[in-house]
Amino acid sequence: MDLNLVRVFLAVSETRSLTAAAARLYVTQPAVSQALARLRRELDDPLFVREGRLMVPTPLAESIAPGFRDAIAAIDRTLDGVHGFDPAASDRTFRIALSELGEIGWLPAIVRAVRAKAPMMRIEVVPMNVRELPEWLGRGTVDLAVTPSPVPGRFEKVVLKSQGYGVVMSTKHPLATGKLGLEAYANANHVVVASDSGASAIDQALHRAGIAIEPRIASNHFAALPPLIAASTDLVATMPDTIAEGWAQTWPLVVRALPFDMPAIDVSLYRRSTTQHTAALDWLFATVAHAIRGSSGRFQVIHGDAP
Repeated sequence: MDLNLVRVFLAVSETRSLTAAAARLYVTQPAVSQALARLRRELDDPLFVREGRLMVPTPLAESIAPGFRDAIAAIDRTLDGVHGFDPAASDRTFRIALSELGEIGWLPAIVRAVRAKAPMMRIEVVPMNVRELPEWLGRGTVDLAVTPSPVPGRFEKVVLKSQGYGVVMSTKHPLATGKLGLEAYANANHVVVASDSGASAIDQALHRAGIAIEPRIASNHFAALPPLIAASTDLVATMPDTIAEGWAQTWPLVVRALPFDMPAIDVSLYRRSTTQHTAALDWLFATVAHAIRGSSGRFQVIHGDAP
C-alpha cells in the first residue's frame, strides 16, 4: 500500500474534512478525493460518509485509525531521528489550551522556556473548554492542553502537579476564625467561577459529603475573586489552596481547610493524537512539562496593596 494513502486517510480522519485535510497535506482537494477513492477500493469500504459538512468515519475506518496512526508516528520519529529537529530553526505555530489560572500562572514560564531554544516558534493560547477538549486533541485543533479534568480518549499525558483545594474568604468573614464545619460551609454564600476546570472534582466531593451548594454569584474569571471576596463579609469560594494562599499575602483574605474530604487533583499535560510534526511536538511536550514542573506559578500577579 502507498503510504501516502495512509497519510491522506489520517488527515481526513482527524479533520473530518477533505478541504482541511488537503490544507494540512499541502495538496489540492481533488488530490485528496482521488487518494481516498483508491483507498476505498483497496479496503473495499466507504471509509467516510458525508453528514452535513463532516466526513464521518465508518466502523472499519474507526477500527483501523489507531493502527495507522501509530505506524505513521513510528515512521516519522524514525525519519526525524535521521534528520533531527532543530528548535532554533522552527517557525511553527503551536496552540496550547490553558485555563485562566493556567495562563496567569504558567504561561510566562512556558514562553520563557520555549523562546530560550526556539525564538521563532509561535505560541497561541486557546481558552480551555473541558467538554470540547477530546475533539480538539483528537483533531489537532490544539497541540497541548493543561487541565485537572480527565480527558477521555487515547491521549498521551504526564502529571505535572498535585493540587489541593481550600475555602477562601475575607478576614472579616464570621467563619474566618474558629472551626469551619460542614453545615456552616454548606450554608455560606458561595462564589463560583464558570471556567473552573476543577469544578467537577469539587462537585463529586460535595456529593460524597452529602451536601449541595447553590452559588449566590457566578463569575467568569478567577481574577475577579480577590477584590470581590475581600470587600465582602459573607462570600466564600472553593478554589486551589496554593493560589488562594498567594493572594492572601497581599489581600485581606484567609484560606480555611475544606470541611470535607477531597483528594488532591492531578494537573496533567495532554498532547494531541494527530500525526503531523511529530518531532516538534515531542520537543514542545517535554519543554512545556519541564517548564511547568519547575515553576511555582505567578498567581500572585493578581495582588492588592501590600500591608
